[in-house]
Amino acid sequence: MSDAPAPSANPELNPAITLRSAEDADFEALVRLWDACGLTRPWNDARKDIAFARRGPNSDVLVAERHGHIIASAMVGHDGHRGAVYYVSADPAHRGEGLGRLIMKAAEDWLIARGVWKLNLLVRKSNSGVIGFYEEMGYTEEDVVEMGKRLKE
Repeated sequence: MSDAPAPSANPELNPAITLRSAEDADFEALVRLWDACGLTRPWNDARKDIAFARRGPNSDVLVAERHGHIIASAMVGHDGHRGAVYYVSADPAHRGEGLGRLIMKAAEDWLIARGVWKLNLLVRKSNSGVIGFYEEMGYTEEDVVEMGKRLKE
């Protein structure tokens, strides 16, 4: 293992990284990334989720790209009051490079630019290992119960 610092994920310090909105041509790369990160589920159609998020002005899929390859992503949106982030992913081959922080900061900035002042973040109980990462970024567990209902199968 090298003592050299990991490459910076900050696009200002590492100009090889580009932050941008996802495009039609990115669907398959995003699904592969989300699969590699264990984010997809059989009951959610990731391609449909991407298309839905890109459809309106209140949501988007953000990507971090290096040398033409998507290495991180986050789906971000808001309801006019609260923001939400989903499918936060960093290529497992590039873990430890700050990509998770980079893409979360991009999502936060996207929301701030639209006047959204609070971000709600859902973490699956099975993904408990990531909770420390979010706590380091200033997120806290809140006294709420998340409930859901499938409206359409």
